[in-house]
Amino acid sequence: MLGQVEYRLARDAAVRAFHRGRLSRLDVCDAQPELLRVARNLGRPSSADCPICGAAKLVHVSFAFGPGLPASGRAISGPSELAALAARRGELVFYVVEVCVACSWNHLVRMFGSSAARRRDRLPRR
Repeated sequence: MLGQVEYRLARDAAVRAFHRGRLSRLDVCDAQPELLRVARNLGRPSSADCPICGAAKLVHVSFAFGPGLPASGRAISGPSELAALAARRGELVFYVVEVCVACSWNHLVRMFGSSAARRRDRLPRR
């Protein structure tokens, strides 16, 4: 069973390295065109400003990988689709990526398995 892994520390380290001049904008703003397309069309808006350009709000994009899905994964359109995929047999792995469509910043936010998604669905929201 796969729990949830947060990537906040790695994200914060990358942002600090950019602001200190150790990484260039080309190093951190490298989203692939397909990720930007998915972010524009399926991304869930967030209240956070982009840590690199500050010109746009970040969006979160979710992907699922596992048996019965395309090798490139499947972009998830919303919570109901995530719940339906998590309920399937076999363990899937879900990834949430934050994306700035203005400057192409992107970073992995969290990763979790189907069992963690099922547990989250049963827990009350805070």
